[in-house]
Amino acid sequence: MAAPAGGITLRSDPSALRPGFRPVTQRTVTLNFDDNALLPMLYGEHDRHLARIEQRLGVRIASRGGRVTVSGGEDGTGLAESVLRALWQRLQKGEPTGMADVEAALRMADGPVEDPRLPLADMPAIRTRKGAIAPRSRTQAGYMDMLQRHEMVFGVGPAGTGKTYLAVAQGVALLMANRVDRIILSRPAVEAGERLGFLPGDMKEKVDPYLRPLYDALHDMMPADQVARRIVSGEIEIAPLAFMRGRTLAHAYAILDEAQNTTPAQMKMFLTRMGEGSRMVVTGDPTQVDLPPGQKSGLVEALSILDGVEGIGITRFAEADVVRHPLVGRIVSAYGRAEAAGTVSDGRSPVRSRTRE
Repeated sequence: MAAPAGGITLRSDPSALRPGFRPVTQRTVTLNFDDNALLPMLYGEHDRHLARIEQRLGVRIASRGGRVTVSGGEDGTGLAESVLRALWQRLQKGEPTGMADVEAALRMADGPVEDPRLPLADMPAIRTRKGAIAPRSRTQAGYMDMLQRHEMVFGVGPAGTGKTYLAVAQGVALLMANRVDRIILSRPAVEAGERLGFLPGDMKEKVDPYLRPLYDALHDMMPADQVARRIVSGEIEIAPLAFMRGRTLAHAYAILDEAQNTTPAQMKMFLTRMGEGSRMVVTGDPTQVDLPPGQKSGLVEALSILDGVEGIGITRFAEADVVRHPLVGRIVSAYGRAEAAGTVSDGRSPVRSRTRE
């Protein structure tokens, strides 16, 4: 057994010494956490956080007081150490740590590091009145960085990846810092397969159901009375896409959500509304198009035309970036496999995919 170095002991599997076996290196890492008051939150109820890390990374974790020992393969123990240190750092900052944060730390630690400027322990955060919003995957971290650096950003990928939520958060942060005069949130009013008929009420009441997800995101980042007051004052505007025609949006932060349901003409119209001092974010999922059959998606066309244009950033989220309940990620993956195989039913034919690009 090798001599301990810096709290880490390396040891070899005895079976690896037998003829016919390939050498397998086991690694044991010992971590010491010195604040007993934070340990229950690090470990989770009945050590469920540690159990999840074991299950995901294929390691064994033993804890005794503030001493945690992680054993397993070289890669798994290294990732587990990074996850535990990142969670501990959150707790020391006074930030809550639940199972969602454990899942986020696992996503951040696992997989290739696309941006060396973004180490796991020092990821960016968007600061709003209700607190800091940190990335829950490496793709989210790159997206947040892109939102800060580019005047126009496209965020595309499956539901649950945070592309719209983070875009709204960045808009709120810029409004609070007086870097923009207003936020404009827009969506195309397209029914997602239903036939709703004529909705009652005035114009606002008719379009509000389509825009409700944007209201929900705003209320997560600002007190409800502030949201209402800023909407009345015009600092926050939530409107269907049709209301954008003929306008020039100066010193504004504009978000077009569900952009896969725009026509090419609508997409061009929105993108050309950009004025002095403005920023634009376009979000959508090209695999969830609700336009009539045969109608091309404006988002799909824009991604093809604008890819590589200077000043425009494009972040593509994948199934692995889904940050909702873990089951949501598995559902998205299952549908992706079915669509790739052409076995998704549209309600009329059992083998026709609803994906239209």
